[in-house]
Amino acid sequence: MKLLIMQPKLEKTILQLKDVVKHHDVDMVIFPEGYLNENLEEARQLARETHTILAGGHRRMDHQPKDYALLIDATGEVQIDRQKYTPITAVTINNVTMGHILCDELILQGLKTESEQSIELIIHPIGVGMFSQAQFTEWVEKARQIATEHQVMVIGVSHRDGMFKGASESIPIAYGFQSDGSELFIANNDPRSRMIDLTTKKVSMIEEVAP
Repeated sequence: MKLLIMQPKLEKTILQLKDVVKHHDVDMVIFPEGYLNENLEEARQLARETHTILAGGHRRMDHQPKDYALLIDATGEVQIDRQKYTPITAVTINNVTMGHILCDELILQGLKTESEQSIELIIHPIGVGMFSQAQFTEWVEKARQIATEHQVMVIGVSHRDGMFKGASESIPIAYGFQSDGSELFIANNDPRSRMIDLTTKKVSMIEEVAP
């Protein structure tokens, strides 16, 4: 199973996601918290037409919290649609059992789940970049801890732009840890897309960047 971790700019459409899926033959694309905004049906159509699993976050602006963890399978069916700060739900797709930790759930609740399934992959969609190097280090090390303690692969990614309210800087973050806590990659202010082969654990850099 091949995953592509994309670090897009904030946008009201999903043009960057469409471009990624069009140009790269992968099984699943992982994108940041809230990236889809309210373009859920358009994303479902994209997944169905390209036979690609889409995993990340979308929003319902009239809800509170407005952010939702989302997983759309390759037929366009929604398999996970979980509101933020609720227990993790997991599904098995392509023989991989996966679920989400949304953004600061990493710190506030960790791997809180009511699922009896053994989760193999945690997707960690993050909204905007880190407001300091100290926060970057804290989040990366917390993700490593979760990977080790729960023996689960953890992959996280934020947008390449945007800034936490009141912050003076924003550091784009993306990372991947194997289930023993060993590093697949850590991207500190390096928003290039990456591809991971779950069988070989090989990480490939995609040189072109989203517009």
